[in-house]
Amino acid sequence: MSDVVGVLGGTGPQGRGLALRWAKAGIEVIIGSRSAERAESAAAELRTEAGVSSVRGLANADCAAKADIVLVAVPWEGHGDLLTSLREPLAGKIVIDCVNPLGFDKQGPYALPVEEGSAAQQAEKLLPDSRVTAAFHHVSAVHLADQTIAEMTTDVLVLGDDREATDQVRALADAIPGMRGVYGGRLRNSHQVEALTANLIAINRRYKAHAGIRVTDI
Repeated sequence: MSDVVGVLGGTGPQGRGLALRWAKAGIEVIIGSRSAERAESAAAELRTEAGVSSVRGLANADCAAKADIVLVAVPWEGHGDLLTSLREPLAGKIVIDCVNPLGFDKQGPYALPVEEGSAAQQAEKLLPDSRVTAAFHHVSAVHLADQTIAEMTTDVLVLGDDREATDQVRALADAIPGMRGVYGGRLRNSHQVEALTANLIAINRRYKAHAGIRVTDI
């Protein structure tokens, strides 16, 4: 895959882990952060860890402008404001939203209500000129970072209304050894995929695991 992948929130566990795996798979990656210096520091670490030179760090706006495909892996609290500010540089590009709007209380994790229906649908509303998809919600950041795990034996549900875009995102999942991209429906169905993360967190807490999902019979 020759596309350059930008990771907004690339200094966080999920974004950093996916950036590491993509870099190891030979994909050029740009780490995005509010601070260009922090982004480049994370990129330097990833270059060493992955043993590659194809990772660089930039401020979020520059990351969005220079990448061909952009993963959004930022905290839910800053999701709307960030995407609003990046509407122009993200125009015409495939945007992958992997944000899970979750809350936590004494009973554990739970899905938060989102006015637009889901984080991905909020992204679609805020980025009308982008090709918005939803994917990579259920991949363990711990496993991504652990290079003793050679294959990520997990499926990635990819949702969206643009067939070509979802095919490209599935290919990004397939580029990581052991991972498989599976079309999961239209973007309007992204709420339950995001919300399922609360169930996986509960499973992982109970069983002291880092569970993902597998889809059978395909």
